[in-house]
Amino acid sequence: MKKYRGVFLKNDNELAFMKQANHIVFEILQTMGEAVRPGLATMHFEEIAQEMCKKYNVRPAFQGYGGFPYALCCAVNEEIVHGFPSVKRKLKEGDIISFDMGVIFEGFYGDAARTYPVGQISDRAAELLKLTAECLELGAAAAKPGNNLKDISAAVQRHAEAHGLGIVKRFVGHGVGVRLHEKPEIPNFVSSASPDLPLQPGMVLAIEPMLTLGTDEVNVLEDGWTAVTRDGSLAAHFEHSVAVTTKGPVILDN
Repeated sequence: MKKYRGVFLKNDNELAFMKQANHIVFEILQTMGEAVRPGLATMHFEEIAQEMCKKYNVRPAFQGYGGFPYALCCAVNEEIVHGFPSVKRKLKEGDIISFDMGVIFEGFYGDAARTYPVGQISDRAAELLKLTAECLELGAAAAKPGNNLKDISAAVQRHAEAHGLGIVKRFVGHGVGVRLHEKPEIPNFVSSASPDLPLQPGMVLAIEPMLTLGTDEVNVLEDGWTAVTRDGSLAAHFEHSVAVTTKGPVILDN
């Protein structure tokens, strides 16, 4: 595994392991998404995550990371990320729920996130999900040699701001590989502090726009983990792990 400006570049064998890790994450997210319905406690999805990790003989990437107690980050409505599954929190018609899931397979990490509707949701909530997913795809499409890391950030920012969405700035994407969080950080916006990094084949980037229908300001709840929008507006979170290759970006979690 070579290094380029502090970023680990993966070879074809390492990318193959990462593809398998991320495909398992994809399968877990798909299964949880298909199970979403009103009346379920959010702990139900933690149970799915744990059962599927056992099925695939992988370790949950988040459980124990920095003291996080669960396999699954589960965020409902105004919760942005790092939410705890709960036996008390029951989904209601019109909610939206975000799942952020990671696994470790043969020493390599998979990491991805999706936001799902719970039954029939409002037009504005549906638009938030659609636009956040589109921001992710635009960011992923920019992950190609010859581009700069800033091109990913700019692609997300342009689409989000064009539709009046708040861009959460406190949390950013990251490199991923033999560690969950590797260099570089990948903001969903461009600023004077944005990393200036030409993209190289072998990079694997976890691109993850977190967008809101209101403020970009965040509060963290008393549990020390769950991040919520300060104004209580809805938030959505989508994430791909994307390999930069000579043929262009390759989404690994599919």
